[in-house]
Amino acid sequence: MTDSEIQSAILDMGQRARAASHALNKLSTEQKNTILRAMADEIVARSTPILTANSKDLAAAESNGLSKAMIDRLMLDDKRLAAIAQALREVADLPDPVGEVLAEWTRPNGLRIRKVRVPIGVIGIIFESRPNVTTDAASLCFKTSNATILRGGSEAIHSNRALANAIQAGGERAGLPPDSVQLIPFTDRASVEHMARMDAHIDLIIPRGGKGLIEKVVATARMPVIKHYDGVCHVFVDASADLEMAARIVVNSKAQKPGVCNALETLLIHQDVLASFAPILSAELQANGVQVRADATSLPHFQENATLATEEDWSTEYLDLILSVKTVSGIDEAIQHINRYGSRHTDTIITKDELNAHRFQHEVDSAVVMHNASTRFNDGGEFGFGAEIGISTDKLHARGPMGLAELCSYKYLVFGEGQVR
Repeated sequence: MTDSEIQSAILDMGQRARAASHALNKLSTEQKNTILRAMADEIVARSTPILTANSKDLAAAESNGLSKAMIDRLMLDDKRLAAIAQALREVADLPDPVGEVLAEWTRPNGLRIRKVRVPIGVIGIIFESRPNVTTDAASLCFKTSNATILRGGSEAIHSNRALANAIQAGGERAGLPPDSVQLIPFTDRASVEHMARMDAHIDLIIPRGGKGLIEKVVATARMPVIKHYDGVCHVFVDASADLEMAARIVVNSKAQKPGVCNALETLLIHQDVLASFAPILSAELQANGVQVRADATSLPHFQENATLATEEDWSTEYLDLILSVKTVSGIDEAIQHINRYGSRHTDTIITKDELNAHRFQHEVDSAVVMHNASTRFNDGGEFGFGAEIGISTDKLHARGPMGLAELCSYKYLVFGEGQVR
């Protein structure tokens, strides 16, 4: 396709999405839930063509030399499809935030003012690799009465098309307004730029993918962007920490699923417990295949799986079984290190000292700050949101795991009886 053809196609999708957003705003919660369950049923009914489409993406991924981790993200099977369908049903079961009254008050002149949640309007989602984002993003945006334009990566194009066709067909039979969920059917990179410039029809863009994609969207977008660049997450083991608990938390944070944004990347150890904690932890890290990159103070306390860290290591998101380790003099140095090198994503303190825990949680400038818990709990499902659109390291308009409420804006309803100013 030529650039002008791409621009025209994206513009047409935006115009249709804007019209759909007005129709979505008229649906009741019951109607939306019925549509979501119909989408889930259609995915199950179309499992064979969806898996056939996915096999084309997997074959292309292997021939293009994609990593095993990337191929695993792409892969669908009966179990994963069932989980995708179940996720849609779970979104249907979640409370609908649209119309929720956030505050209400009466002014001295008798005006009654009400602040209520409303849909954002049209949301563009730009994502890579994972086909399940197609259904996750569509269902969460739809539940909040937002129209959606989805732009997936070329590596999952066949899977994304099949999933989008299923949710559109199932949803429309149950009353889904036309064009409520649209997938850009081509993979030309110019489509990202044209989406990002279409502020007349798209109210918000959420990029999910690598740093290069996010930087491109941020540099181009004329509308607000909600994002996270990196997940440089920390655990600080304080002097009063339960060291067995600390070892469990560190290993879980790093090794349970290392290729995700809420995995631990840098461990900070109080100098007073280094000698007693390092032998416990080193054995556990070796057993889980974790390589250590330690500062000069920490290095002698770890075994042969450790090398000397560089300045670059402190700000690196490895997304792998690699852990940087630094010894610090106390909580002040730990907080300073995190606020300098961290990505404002997730950071944890392990301590019995409630005052230190309070200080850490209030002074570390991150979206989620934990006390005696794994960084892996920064997740919409684990927070009880039921699902999430992503984890934001921004401060406006959403921060941390983004559930249904974060896909809403608000407006004020004012009720008078003839008052004039």
